[in-house]
Amino acid sequence: MTLSILEQRRIEAAFAKGIFEEMTAALGDAQATEILSRAIIKLARAAGATIAADAPERSIAHFADAMERWKLDDALRIEVLRQDETHFDFNVTRCRYAESYREMGLAKLGAVLSCNRDGALCEGYDPKLKLERTQTIMGGATHCNFRYTLEA
Repeated sequence: MTLSILEQRRIEAAFAKGIFEEMTAALGDAQATEILSRAIIKLARAAGATIAADAPERSIAHFADAMERWKLDDALRIEVLRQDETHFDFNVTRCRYAESYREMGLAKLGAVLSCNRDGALCEGYDPKLKLERTQTIMGGATHCNFRYTLEA
């Protein structure tokens, strides 16, 4: 049985919470957050490279198809605004990742554990894939605005 990304993130967050608390006690909140953030970004780049390795050709269409795993278990509700050969624009209108982190008492770390993965995932998938996002549900907005562009 394969875990959904949502369930995987819950398990990772529970583990990260314990490590983060110990790092904070030893190093302080700022340094602990920086270390956790760097580790998460490295993992996200590696995940992007794994997705790319399965691609017959790196493309917006392949990347968008791969994103379907993040939506399993009704984890994300999205509204696609544009999808073509160079753009994949959508809004997330519900994020169960954010809801889960809040339920676990990790609202403060939610962006580190989840949101900062998104740009790094792109870098790992293809350095020409860029993400622009100015707001997130995790940060208190009504929706997340994902705007992916595949540069020529």
